[in-house]
Amino acid sequence: MKLRKDDPWMTAPDYGRSLGGFGVNLLVRDVARSCAFLREVLELEPVYADADFAVLRHAGHDIILHADHTYADHPLLALTGDGAIRGAGAEMRLYGLDPDAAQKRAEARGDTVLAESKDKPHGLRECYLADADGYVWVPSMALPV
Repeated sequence: MKLRKDDPWMTAPDYGRSLGGFGVNLLVRDVARSCAFLREVLELEPVYADADFAVLRHAGHDIILHADHTYADHPLLALTGDGAIRGAGAEMRLYGLDPDAAQKRAEARGDTVLAESKDKPHGLRECYLADADGYVWVPSMALPV
């Protein structure tokens, strides 16, 4: 059941037809809470948000959020379970985002830092942050040559 009372920023069919390439869509318990994490910690650009749905952007790529209640009749919702750690084993990587700064913002908000910022042998400095739904976000920057 949708909670939005007014018209969305564009119709669902229009937005769907605008998409291409690869996309990320995450089911979340609370769209506003998830948007706050993505904006405040990872500095994603908000495009649109309401109680049901949000679009945020990083480096030209959309990250889409759907509230659990919008998937009420969808079999995917049954996999999330109450209290489940969503997306276990998956990482959402944000290249070109300073991990040290993101880690400090996460700590200031009381968010979970799974792994502190560190230079890795694959040529990136990165940290691992978990949002309130348990999704793991990895901001990273290339190490100088």
